[in-house]
Amino acid sequence: MANPPENTSKNWFKYFQYQEGKETPGDARNVLLIIAALIAAVTFQAGVSPPEAFYVFLISNTLALSSSVLIIISLTITFPLRFEILVAMASMIVTYGSAIFAVTPGESARFRYILLTASGPFVVRCLIQMFRKFQTMPAYDKLEKYVSKSMVWMKARIEKYVSKSLV
Repeated sequence: MANPPENTSKNWFKYFQYQEGKETPGDARNVLLIIAALIAAVTFQAGVSPPEAFYVFLISNTLALSSSVLIIISLTITFPLRFEILVAMASMIVTYGSAIFAVTPGESARFRYILLTASGPFVVRCLIQMFRKFQTMPAYDKLEKYVSKSMVWMKARIEKYVSKSLV
């Protein structure tokens, strides 16, 4: 990285921002991986030794951990040791969940909220991907698929009704 300009007091924020022509995507990916790994490490450690003010912390911490795990998985999708990374992430999530379960015994209803929180970033990412895929389809294809599914549903209902009335 080049030396910062002499007068950075006014433009230090702009100097350190990501600039598409200045940095390579690989550099940005490395920075994001470091940040996500640090977030995962901190939230994991905090989760296995929680403070007294518990539930707001627990939900926020779980959301941060699952978001950072999602980022790590997304950014390492083409890495050579992909399977090992997935095993490590899954193991970390299971360890975190078991530690949380151990400190909240007998409160299975609240534990379900934690599981929902943990799945939140993954569900949101899937919905975003589905929405983007749906938007790229031509309008005619969207209409044709909708009409086709509707016709299949209507045909099944009519056949069911007819079969019941013949019996």
